[in-house]
Amino acid sequence: MCALPIALTMGEPAGIGPDITGPAWQCLRHEQSFFLIGDPAFLPGDVPVKVISNPAEATRVMPDALPVLARDFSTPRVPGTAQASHAPHIIASIHEAVVLVETGQAAALTTNPINKKALQDGGGFAYPGHTEFLAALANNGTGADHVVMMLACDALKVVPATIHIALVDVPKALTKEGLRAVIRTTHSALRRDFGVKTPRIAVAGLNPHAGEGGAMGWEEIRVIAPLLDELRVEGLEIAGPLPADTMFHPQARARYDVAICMYHDQALIPIKTLDFASGVNVTLGLPFVRTSPDHGTAFDIAGTDAADPASLIAALRLARLMADARSS
Repeated sequence: MCALPIALTMGEPAGIGPDITGPAWQCLRHEQSFFLIGDPAFLPGDVPVKVISNPAEATRVMPDALPVLARDFSTPRVPGTAQASHAPHIIASIHEAVVLVETGQAAALTTNPINKKALQDGGGFAYPGHTEFLAALANNGTGADHVVMMLACDALKVVPATIHIALVDVPKALTKEGLRAVIRTTHSALRRDFGVKTPRIAVAGLNPHAGEGGAMGWEEIRVIAPLLDELRVEGLEIAGPLPADTMFHPQARARYDVAICMYHDQALIPIKTLDFASGVNVTLGLPFVRTSPDHGTAFDIAGTDAADPASLIAALRLARLMADARSS
């Protein structure tokens, strides 16, 4: 078991990150330790806070107060309205969290949601999102070769092979090389981060009925099936390509450890249907563990006490389990 605390970034202060961090501490304070990197002035007034000077203090402080590595964000928080002046501090806090994990001062990284446009406008943020920024920061800035997004809950783990692209662009984005990298990265992560000795991987087809022998599309025959045959020769336990509409009922889910899906909604609809509140976003392929709540900044409810902390709590718990798996 890894005894180090988890580093938690505040994310976009105008969003619900500060609102859900206090309840997450309240839920987990006798279960595990984490510390927040951010401005303690942004936290709700009913959250007991203890400013710490280094992560090693977090475990001792955790039962009585939320440990915070205090960083002055220079201007006040306005719930629902992003401040351009906050952007450099948000970016710096993510960078600092990565350094703390990579230097062995924290067990894992959990990130509260950011707003990409706010970071672009106020900090010249050059990345599509958290995942790409973390990949660039990995290995002391030399980068990570290939990262993959997984969505996880107790009932299901899914990996979309393509993510934020238009549906019309998915077929040409599905290459054997890209899909091979996704499957191999997922296979390695299940072994290293989830303790699955022999991962069982289910791969969805792209088309209805997995193409039905070419009657409804050729991607399964020309790209997906040949690749899966190659990976089986390498020793991977893979089922597919499977019709996506029969992959997610309970009996089907019992036959695999992760489902590789061909596009965003094919992966996210089933997991959000099964567990909308507690899904976790996991970045696979990094040299450190990173999890995040599976929701955005929710500007519309920031500062109203309406935000549900369940996904952040699940993200912190999963980060702990993954860190323990890596250290065992």
